[in-house]
Amino acid sequence: MNHNPLVSIIIAIRNEENFIAQCLQSVVDQDYPQDRMEILVVDGRSEDRTPEIVAEFSSTYPIIKLLDNSKLSAPAGLNLGIREARGDIIVRVDGHCVLEADYVRQCVRYLRETGADNVGGLIRAVGEGYVEQVIALAINSFFGSGGSKFHYASEEQYVDTVYLGAFPRHVFDRVGYFDERLMRNQDYELNYRIRVVGGTIFLSPAIKSSYYGRSTLRDLWQQYFQYGFWKLEMIQMHPRSVRLRHSVAPLFVFSLLATGLLSFVYSAFLSLFLLIISSYVLASLLSSLKLARCRGWRYFPLLPVAFAVMHFGWGLGFLWGMVRIAISALRPRR
Repeated sequence: MNHNPLVSIIIAIRNEENFIAQCLQSVVDQDYPQDRMEILVVDGRSEDRTPEIVAEFSSTYPIIKLLDNSKLSAPAGLNLGIREARGDIIVRVDGHCVLEADYVRQCVRYLRETGADNVGGLIRAVGEGYVEQVIALAINSFFGSGGSKFHYASEEQYVDTVYLGAFPRHVFDRVGYFDERLMRNQDYELNYRIRVVGGTIFLSPAIKSSYYGRSTLRDLWQQYFQYGFWKLEMIQMHPRSVRLRHSVAPLFVFSLLATGLLSFVYSAFLSLFLLIISSYVLASLLSSLKLARCRGWRYFPLLPVAFAVMHFGWGLGFLWGMVRIAISALRPRR
């Protein structure tokens, strides 16, 4: 690598008028030399003011280029950006995030020092209103995230995936691009392919950014339902990619549904149902108490609800994917 390699920052977005300005401002404010950066904003034909806002930034900062993503999806947008990129390093940025001023410099540093094929930091969820702040606390917690280290790790380490990511350009020539069949989990799937060929993924808490998550519990439910659904799709492609944390929520929800239904036929299952649900409620309350004690007691009433939305959303999304697979298998072939 050169002392200051050319970095291509790719932001695949759609309908991000509420966040894209602060995201772009954090990118152009990087302490990395601007003449060694290009910013490719790939817009999925937004129906709000997103393109106009990007165009305003581009008129002030010529390093920003707006690209049209006719396929609309995030993986298609990322792939378009990678193909158009001139940089030696590809840095993925989400339209909902704000980067620390040294984000790009730290990415370049850790790619150089570790020789990893992808480096990234933590997902540090933040919120402005009360509900958003509760959701952020739940996402950042171990109980809410299900053990993904990029949610809570405090030490540098090699991991199976990271938030966003920065890649040497040659990685995509080696393993291919993002899989456009996946609307969610395409980042984990790419990281899995990197690991399969012997590559490494490195996590450092020094690579810092803030993520503005969903603002309502309904949106949070839809997000996690999609996570669960598309996780199953990815596991179908790569059965060996499954980790224990991926199956916890689906098994929990399935056990509740199964014991709940069977309790109407065999009364013995009612005790098992009550044991499962009471154990979950106890764990949720204890996790909520721990968080509220550190971050503020006003968050306690809604934290168990946020946890339930995330866990049941993920679990039901995963199970719905299984139902669809079963229905498809039972259909007669023509």
